[in-house]
Amino acid sequence: MPLTAELKKELFKKHSPGKTEKDSGSPESQIALFTKRINELTEHLKGHKKDHATQQGLMKLVGKRKKLLNYLQRNNIERYRSIIAELDLRK
Repeated sequence: MPLTAELKKELFKKHSPGKTEKDSGSPESQIALFTKRINELTEHLKGHKKDHATQQGLMKLVGKRKKLLNYLQRNNIERYRSIIAELDLRK
């Protein structure tokens, strides 16, 4: 199921540092978006174990999210800790 514009705005508003729905470029907003997509792809792969194209896309998304998390950890540890707690990620 693709992410709708309303769902994206809701994600951006909830997880962006400025709490605006148009803040799609902040690392927190991107991490939240990637996490939502990762969770959906993970559920898809539970039923379709041999879908290698989706599996490859999932690995790319996980890598992008990891790079953004590393960026936040290096530059602003408080924002990093808050997004980890909000999204219930472990690192």
